[in-house]
Amino acid sequence: MSKAAQTARLDSVNTASHTEHLLMLFMNDTRIARPRTRPVRLSRTMLPAIFCLVCLPLFVARPISGQQRKATANFDVLAKQAGDAKDGDRLDEAVALYRQALKLKPKWAEGWWSLGTIEYDRNNYASAASDFRKLIPLAPKDGMALVMLGLCEFELGQDTPALKDLREGRALGVANDPQLQEVVFYHEGMLLLRAGQFKVAQTSFATLCKMNIRSDKVMEGMGMAVLRILPTELPSAGSTSLVIVQRAGSAACLSTLKKFDQANQEYTQLISDAPDFPNIHYAFGLSLLEANNASKALEQFKSEIKNNPKSVAARLEIAASFYKVDSSAGLPYAQEAVNLSPQQPFAHYLLGLLLLDTNQYQKAIPELEIAAKAFPKEKRIFFALGSAYARAGRSQDATKARATFAQLNKESQSDSSTTY
Repeated sequence: MSKAAQTARLDSVNTASHTEHLLMLFMNDTRIARPRTRPVRLSRTMLPAIFCLVCLPLFVARPISGQQRKATANFDVLAKQAGDAKDGDRLDEAVALYRQALKLKPKWAEGWWSLGTIEYDRNNYASAASDFRKLIPLAPKDGMALVMLGLCEFELGQDTPALKDLREGRALGVANDPQLQEVVFYHEGMLLLRAGQFKVAQTSFATLCKMNIRSDKVMEGMGMAVLRILPTELPSAGSTSLVIVQRAGSAACLSTLKKFDQANQEYTQLISDAPDFPNIHYAFGLSLLEANNASKALEQFKSEIKNNPKSVAARLEIAASFYKVDSSAGLPYAQEAVNLSPQQPFAHYLLGLLLLDTNQYQKAIPELEIAAKAFPKEKRIFFALGSAYARAGRSQDATKARATFAQLNKESQSDSSTTY
């Protein structure tokens, strides 16, 4: 295929769409790192109002004995005193009173909420997490309880449960408050950055861009996502490098908003100012892919490889862009990615797809098997693997892989109503 014909084919295909679903699997770095900067936080003044919005009535009045009336009277006094102390910002006193009241009525949901939010605000995250865990069974449909637990776990470095709880809490439903939305998506994005899941983290910060939230912290987060920077590697405050990260985040945000001309201008100026900054050409290439300008994107990815000969991410983007367009041209880049990072299952997956698309199904099988082992819930891998087995005459293996695909496809359809 001539270079001109290849360029025309690339620009005529929406490579962004197929590259996006491929790269959502791109989880190359599982290192976990704590951020050095203070994250976006909820203000304590808004938390009681949020609880009132999302927490349902939990108790039904029942006949009580004289002894129960006395305990209830004592509880009422303690509860009022605790609330007054909290409103008066006498937090040590409020905590002590809430704990006394909760001993009398351990199923007092509002008490656990108030106690947890006070402890969270005072940076006592372990105590706050314990309080929210006691609240969750009392208010199982309250998404905010899970969100607050996730925020505590974030601060405690318990990243896996933190991400799970934030997402489940958001799926249950939380108050429609802009500050709250910023906190949830920001922390979700930071958790994904800590895990090195840059491509997925970009979607969290993109959501904030679409909500017109463009604080410095959000721009830093988006910049880290497109420049593939772990939070522990974020340049120091006031440095020229940090400004570049924020500018890259701003350009990526414009691309998310489909303001491609402005994004291109910002990236062009960035590259002029810092042509050797790690992954700056890669980030521009991602933006160009979103604009369906695949040929220009390829130029940027190749420039990134020139700057950084060991760039696996740029090679994978090139290989993904060539898939189904000119798979033979993408093969060398996928093979180089596997050679540079053999522990990365996505590289094996993409190499397997390209080998299968060029009728090298025998070579494709071991690559796809590595990917299937790493991503046992990814239905596309089993679809490709079933095809490769069938072409190789391995009918039993093909039947098994297709059955797995069918089951995963059925599960994904049944779960579609709970995505967020």
